[in-house]
Amino acid sequence: MVNTELTVKQKKADMDLYIIIIVTVIVLGSFMIFGNQIMSFAGNKSINIILRTMVAALIQFGLAGLGITIVSILRKESFLSYGLKRKGALKSIILSILVFIPNIIFGFVTGQATSYLPFQGVNMTKEVLASSFPVNIIGMILISIAWGFFEGFNYVVISEKINIRYPSEKKWVNWGAIICTIMCLLIHGMIGVTAENIIEGITVVIIIYGMLMIKELTDNAWGCVFIFVFLWNAF
Repeated sequence: MVNTELTVKQKKADMDLYIIIIVTVIVLGSFMIFGNQIMSFAGNKSINIILRTMVAALIQFGLAGLGITIVSILRKESFLSYGLKRKGALKSIILSILVFIPNIIFGFVTGQATSYLPFQGVNMTKEVLASSFPVNIIGMILISIAWGFFEGFNYVVISEKINIRYPSEKKWVNWGAIICTIMCLLIHGMIGVTAENIIEGITVVIIIYGMLMIKELTDNAWGCVFIFVFLWNAF
């Protein structure tokens, strides 16, 4: 990972990563300060569900999405340039489903997974779905964008920036995928000492590292997005 003389592209990637980190830390810090008020607002059923979902979605977007969006605007980069294209999409999605299978099996064996519903791990999902049309549609679009598209795509962009900054000569030593995997484990608190914790952690490693390597293999990012829209938080 050590590179004493950086190229122009590496310097830009370095700055991009700093921007993403700073934005994320600011949003996280704000949430830690005002977290109780935000959670109280989000859980107050006397307030319109769309308004509550929108506020929660904005916080989620700030944590996973705002940083990469700012970078893309500053660099005049299209999200499409990161692999959001038709070519290779089906292959990317199928392979991404395969790397999620160990986690699904683990969930059902341990009793953690008893049903399937996309975003059921998001607090507002069931309330949104129980709402009347078009509230349910609008609410699910907000949830799908914030907790689905941007959470998955966030890993894609960060991984690519890391790989530009810290290129590896070895195909399977992908620093972007490795760091994003560690980041996911830490964010979701999946590092434990019990056998169950360790096995769950391994399945998450397979998911995150696997989907990002699939993106590299297929040059298509839709598999990463698919995982977070249809599988992550769904069991």
